[in-house]
Order: sequence, then structure tokens, then C-alpha cells
Amino acid sequence: MNKPGMVYIIGAGPGDPGLMTIRGVECLETADVVVYDYLVSAEILRRAGTDARLVYVGKIGGRHNIAQEDLNQILVEEALKGNTVARLKGGDPFIFGRGGEEAEALEEAGISFEIIPGVTSAIAVPAYAGIPLTHRAFTSTVAFVTGHEDPAKDESSIDWKGIASIGTLVFLMGVKNLSRITDALMRQGRDPATPVALIRWGTTPDQETLTGTLGDIAALAEKHGFAPPAICVMGEVVGLRKRLRWFEKRPLFGKGVVITRPERQAEELAALLRERGARVISFPTIEIVPPEDSGDLDRAIRHIEEYQWIIFTSANGVRAFFQRFFDLRGDVRDLRGIRICTIGPATRACVEGYHIPVDLVPGEYLSEGVVGAFRDLDMTGKKVLLPRADIAGDVIPEGLSALGARVDVAVAYRTVSPAGDGREIRELMESGKVDVLTFTSPSTVHNFMDIVGGREAIPDHVKIACIGPVTERACMEAGLRVDIMQGPYSIPGLVEAIERDLAQM
Repeated sequence: MNKPGMVYIIGAGPGDPGLMTIRGVECLETADVVVYDYLVSAEILRRAGTDARLVYVGKIGGRHNIAQEDLNQILVEEALKGNTVARLKGGDPFIFGRGGEEAEALEEAGISFEIIPGVTSAIAVPAYAGIPLTHRAFTSTVAFVTGHEDPAKDESSIDWKGIASIGTLVFLMGVKNLSRITDALMRQGRDPATPVALIRWGTTPDQETLTGTLGDIAALAEKHGFAPPAICVMGEVVGLRKRLRWFEKRPLFGKGVVITRPERQAEELAALLRERGARVISFPTIEIVPPEDSGDLDRAIRHIEEYQWIIFTSANGVRAFFQRFFDLRGDVRDLRGIRICTIGPATRACVEGYHIPVDLVPGEYLSEGVVGAFRDLDMTGKKVLLPRADIAGDVIPEGLSALGARVDVAVAYRTVSPAGDGREIRELMESGKVDVLTFTSPSTVHNFMDIVGGREAIPDHVKIACIGPVTERACMEAGLRVDIMQGPYSIPGLVEAIERDLAQM
């Protein structure tokens, strides 16, 4: 028999993946099975191991995908198979999350479990809306209340008279019953002029806040079609939102930006966009894979001392070269005496990450710029290694050969299109959820166009942002107008250019 596994009941936080605890991420990364709810973001799920099995058990607007009793049984059965199970729940598992019931089922079955608290939406969402739940100038009392109860109950278990006098009230899952909640509080003497805020999709770039008073918020919610998931905050502290609404003031708040570069390389761009409030949409159009035949690269590395120069045209080329170099040689000191040239600061930084100095970075981040940078040098008889992708132009090898150099081109990696179709990204563009498409290489352009079905699939309102002239040229050849491209040609420069452009809208 298998030894019973372990279940981690994890609070995944309110939506912003940055609010999940370190302990929660650690357990998620090692889990064999991930059982998750509706409000757990795709970004958090991507932290699961590549071999982990994902099981969705969520509900939308009260419609259950699976009964709680059956969910409890799933956790027990998976653990009895010997699996490590991550039970991901939005917010905190013990605050209106039924985590206690799941823990009871595990305890009764003799399954080991651990509770990992999460940041509850009850405190995080008001904070992201600029509403402190307590403030010494207004109130020192706060209560968290469920906005709906067990439908089988004949009477309310909420002490409406008792909570009516509490300074700040936070109702979770209360939008559907908002009229009943506000009426009950006003019957108990709560001032109809009490400020109220409804916040939906809190802590995410889709966050939306509707303010009113106890007397009119239900009518306003109906008028604006304010639907779940949302929380309701009542109290004088809501008035502080006018001055403290920091999150919604971020320069790219609510703007949808698509990242087309490989997922492993997207984090820097994604992090900078999130810091500015953007809705980051990951849509990798290329994967970096080893060459089908590494013979040319292997021969060059084995005779690396014969070269006077190595030219890197991308960070991918740098990483692929050094991965193979360390497999075959294992010592960077074997590169002593060889000079290094890179296109652009990102490629330079990648080389320097291996503690190797870069001797030459052309002022123009183009193949033509590389050739131009060598015109003032004596290249007669010099041997140059150019490790790069399988598909690339001949400007550099032909240009350097004309200067008298002997150039060896070695395929260090290939770019391939990932499996899948463009239906989801087309729907997002058509629904207005995408404001900017970002391209960081010609391959991302070519593959994106192939996946979505051509220029006609991109609505006119969607802007195109490129990292540099080479990618801009690929966009123009594909029939795309380039709206955003300003130096420096780097990931931070690209984000700053997007921010400047959208600020004018």
C-alpha cells in the first residue's frame, strides 16, 4: 500500500500573485496534484511543477462545479494514493473559505495536512482601493461579514443590531444580497449617508470601484451592472479613498499588454509592466530549443582558441553558447584572449552575467551596425565565431568577410512555434482587453502572425510596440504599423516607451 500523502491547504491571496506567501509558493512548486478554485489566477498556477496535475473545483457566481463533499473526497483520495496535494483557495482558507471543513475531512481520514494562511480579500482589496479599514480619526472597530449564508437556514445568524454600530463593515460575497444588507442596517439605525464602496476584481488590473452611500449603493450597483466577484466596504473610512487610491493611479492601470516572447524570458518585461499596473497577457509565440545538429558549434568550441572574436546577436545565443561551452570545456578561462562583441545592452548584460567582459557594443543595434563597428579595425585574417539562431540574415558574415575576416557561423539554437491556436488572443483583442502587442524579435512577429491568421485579426485600436529596429523591420514586412519604438532598445526602454505613448491617450 502507498503511504498516505500530504495535503497543503493554501490561501492563494486575493488575485495579485505577488500577495501569495512564500510558504504557499514553496508547497505549490513541489505538489503532485493542484486542486484549485475559480479565483486562483493563471499566473499563480504557472508556479506549479511542470508534471503537476491540475484539478479545477471552482464555482462562478454561486454555481458549483463540484459539491463540497465531493471536493473533500478528492483531497482524501489523492492523498491516499501517496500524492502531495496543494489545495489552492482564493484569499485565506479559514475566512469564509470552507477550509475548516476540508481540514476536518482530512483529519477524519487520517491524512496529514498543513494550513498555509493567505492574504484575505477582506483586507487586501480595500487597501488596493485606497481604503484603510481603521483610522484613528474615524474608527478603531471593524467587522468581516459574509454576504450570503447557507440557503437552508430559516433565519439569519447575523446580529444586524450588533454590527450596525461597528465603525467599518466589510461584506464578502454580498453583491447579490446588497439591498437586503443595506435595508437591514438602516432598520437598525445606521445612517443612510454612510459612505460605501463596492470593489470587484480587487488587487488585479481589472479592479473597479463604485462608491455611494448606504442609502443609494444598491440602486447604483444595479444601474452599473456591478457583478461579482466583489466586496462591500461601509464606513467613514471610505471617504479617504479620494486621496489614497494609489493602485488605480498607476500609469498603465487596466491596460492590457501582450507579451509574445518565450515564457522563460518574459519575467523581466512582465514584472515591469505589473509594477505600472498593466494587465499582463502571456502569449508566447516562440520556444527556444537546441539545434537539430550541433556539430558546427561543437567543433568551434573544441577549437575555441583559434578565434580572435565571438559575436553575439541575442541573449538567446549567449545562453545557448555557454550551455554547450560548459558541457564541452567547463572553464571560462579558455576564452582568455578572445574579444567579445554584442548587439545591444541586453545581450551585453547576458554575457557579463558569466563574468566575461564585452569589448565592443555597436552604437547602432543592427547587423549593419555590427559590420560598421569593425570597419575601423584590421580584420584581415582574423577568425570570428558567430553563434546564432538557425534562421538569420547574412549581413554580418558577408560584411565581415568583405573586411577580410574568416567567419564561422554556428547554429546555437532554434526558434519554434509552440502548439496551440490563436482563438483566445483573438477574442481578447476583439473584446477590447488588449491595448498593446509587444514584439522583441522578428521570430515573435512572424509566429504571432501565423498563429492569429494575419493582419486582419488585429483590431485597429491595438497598438504595436517593438524593442528595436530589427523587430520594427519585421513588423513592417508583415504589414503592421509600428506605434511604439523608442530608445534605449532594451526591455526597460520598451516599457518606458509604452508608458509614454499610452499616457497621451
